Amino acid sequence: MGIILDKLALLFLCVICFSFSDSAVISVAGLLLLVIASSVAEVLRGNRYCWLFPLAYSCGCIFLPELVCGAPLIVYDSLRMKKWWAALPLCAAVFRLERFGHVQLLIILAGLFTAAVFYLRVFRLEEQVGFLRSMRDEVAEKNLELDDRNRELADAQDNEVRIATLRERNRIAREIHDNVGHMLTRSLLQSGALIVINKDENMKEPLEELRSTLDSAMTSIRQSVHDLHDDSLDLRRIIEDSASAADERFTVNLDYDIGSDAPAKVKLCIAGIVKEGISNAIKHSNGDKLDISVREHPAFYQLLIMDNGKADSINETGIGLKNMRDRAQSVGGFISFTPSDEGFRVFASIPKNKEKV
Repeated sequence: MGIILDKLALLFLCVICFSFSDSAVISVAGLLLLVIASSVAEVLRGNRYCWLFPLAYSCGCIFLPELVCGAPLIVYDSLRMKKWWAALPLCAAVFRLERFGHVQLLIILAGLFTAAVFYLRVFRLEEQVGFLRSMRDEVAEKNLELDDRNRELADAQDNEVRIATLRERNRIAREIHDNVGHMLTRSLLQSGALIVINKDENMKEPLEELRSTLDSAMTSIRQSVHDLHDDSLDLRRIIEDSASAADERFTVNLDYDIGSDAPAKVKLCIAGIVKEGISNAIKHSNGDKLDISVREHPAFYQLLIMDNGKADSINETGIGLKNMRDRAQSVGGFISFTPSDEGFRVFASIPKNKEKV
């Protein structure tokens, strides 16, 4: 809005200056050309050729000096477009000043001064707007970085809580196994001994029931311990710990996407294959990059281990490869080994089959 008011004020000065011209036709034509040149330049502002219209009007002053009455508005447009040289042809009117009255010259000079003042004000305003925009962008970038940092901290905190929970589960499982389990085992042995040495037929049935109850309790405790242990298996951490052994030789990239509810046998199978695959890469690969991908799909789990070392052939009779194959087959899975000039690849697929796992 401020730009429009500035241009209207300068146009008003130009109209007054044109009104002192001897020819009404030249005044009207010159004013019309001025409005067209300034309006089109404003509409096309930002276009690489918008400066052509102020330049064309300025060049017209060479042939028609009376057009210099529109100099304030043309100079203002040229300065705003950072094309000040587009108004230079207006200087040709200096050699024909006798065609202007004193009042016209004063109005033109006043208009040029006003155009310079208006431009300086707009220039400072644009600088402030640019500074504020840069500050806004910087603040927005800092906020994004802060959000990312907060998310990382939250994830790290969640991971610490999860690790602490798993450790506590392991501790409870060990306590139950070492204390309650041993006590129940001792009670089972004692009840068995009592049944053997018992001669009273009336005590035979109660002792059998006691032994059955203790056996059921032992089975329940054993299942609970196994469940706690299975839930405490942190497959990602196991893989990361295994991969840390290869950090000195390889750049390890891990792509992990498996839910925490994966069966324990599947976790142990994947962990065993990953450990064996990393060990083989350290022993036999001449590469420097190791990619490990562990992903869960709707119907199966997928494992991919690949290094960039050259491998022409493989020894299928090797113990390491046999162990990996046996692990995959133990959970109903499939595994393949692919050597090539681009590297050695281990690919395993384990179906989500409840009966087999």
